[in-house]
Amino acid sequence: MSNLPILEGKATIEFKINGSTVAIEVDGENAPITAGNFVDLVDRKFYDGLTFHRVVKQPQPFVAQGGDPKGNGTGGFVDPDTNQPRNIPLEIKPIGADEPVYSKTLPQAGISQPPILQHTKGAVAMARAQPPDSASSQFYFALADLDFLNGNYAVFGYVTEGMDVVENIKEGDKIESVQITSGLDGLKK
Repeated sequence: MSNLPILEGKATIEFKINGSTVAIEVDGENAPITAGNFVDLVDRKFYDGLTFHRVVKQPQPFVAQGGDPKGNGTGGFVDPDTNQPRNIPLEIKPIGADEPVYSKTLPQAGISQPPILQHTKGAVAMARAQPPDSASSQFYFALADLDFLNGNYAVFGYVTEGMDVVENIKEGDKIESVQITSGLDGLKK
């Protein structure tokens, strides 16, 4: 994990989606690797032009997911310096813990405490395949409170502005651009 970027403190990120701004606060205090990976990818302009390939609103609001360079849910970030895919460990910090739990869901780790960063409406979290350490670049916005995901997926931030824009995302909509408006100095590569 020492080769992965980390975020110390918090950062503010602004997306342009459908001509409108969505601001999120990214939390490196409680999810340093997950937040660091995301801020690093934003800094590299990785997300610019990518689509939201999975948007689930029926039978009830669920997620708007993007960040896949292939646009179909199977892709992730490949480091241009090493030509290797970058995956990050599942990272979830339970309430009352000094450190996050890595590479296990909280139930797998036998922890009944809920996570500090929860899947409330507007949460931003990393998508992953079945293996806990399979997250790369795909992320999702929670379109509702999704308590059943708490402790199983890594939340790393929250929408602070533009939730109405997020709620109107349709499958195929593009991330026009993403920029870091504060906190880049906390990124350690």
